[in-house]
Amino acid sequence: MGAFNQVTTTGALDGDAAFLLVLTSFILSTLIAIIAVIAGVGGGVLFTPIMLAFTTIDTLIIRSTGLVVAMFSGLVSSGPFMRKGLADVKIVFYCAIPIILGGMLGSYAAIALSEIMGAEGDAIVRLLLGVILVFIAILFIVGGSKTEYPEVKKVSPFSAWLNLQGSYYEESLGRVVHYQSTRAGIGGLLFLLVGFTGGFFGLGGGWAVVPVLNLVMTTPLKISAAGSGVLLAMGNSAAIWPYITYGALIAALAAPWMLGQVIGGIMGAHILARVKATFIRYILIFLLFFTSIKLIARGAESLLGIEIPIL
Repeated sequence: MGAFNQVTTTGALDGDAAFLLVLTSFILSTLIAIIAVIAGVGGGVLFTPIMLAFTTIDTLIIRSTGLVVAMFSGLVSSGPFMRKGLADVKIVFYCAIPIILGGMLGSYAAIALSEIMGAEGDAIVRLLLGVILVFIAILFIVGGSKTEYPEVKKVSPFSAWLNLQGSYYEESLGRVVHYQSTRAGIGGLLFLLVGFTGGFFGLGGGWAVVPVLNLVMTTPLKISAAGSGVLLAMGNSAAIWPYITYGALIAALAAPWMLGQVIGGIMGAHILARVKATFIRYILIFLLFFTSIKLIARGAESLLGIEIPIL
């Protein structure tokens, strides 16, 4: 991560360091896109925690770039998801409005906190983000395999009115899976909060879209993952604007990450249709725990003034 840190410590890069930065960013972005699209969380949920945990780049720059990464992974994967019938248009349209509104509010709140609290605010962001990732990972562990194809015992009247039901062909099972989403009212309120936290932390919201659709609204995990990708494309395109107008987005840093998301996003979207849902859940749990450890350590170090020996 030396080339990344040089962006902050020197403000400039020599030729070799610049090439290394671009190449490393592109390779990491491609790998992150493949994994993130399969997990349905968007590239920002991996990019932002890793960069916050292992580099010293300003948190606003990281979070703005994280939204761009999440947006591009969603844009690229949206087409294949729609063609394969994995993205439910009715669910996407319903969830888009609160996510867009919440994302804009979260972005403005992040900028305000940075101006008021400075370095202390950055530490709080890292610490809170680490705690959030642990919480989400625990939800997927507790949910177990029941989250892959959840059974609906009762459909709420509002959900029935919205007609949030459908079916898709599950290649890993070789049969058609029918589903019915419910608790749309609670889901809508949660999506407003998801949009806010996504815009505030620069994650794009995909990390929580999947749990809300899957665990709260009882949508199959694969449909939730696909719907998350489409929602990321819509929500993050709005949430990024406050960062752009503030000047927190550096094009030279974001460009190789965007290109990697294009290539990795296409690959991940095609892999998702064939991979088993259990594998998706294991990837997500591991990545959430892995990135949270360093984030919590760095946040605690800055706030408490102690050194925690973690890689």
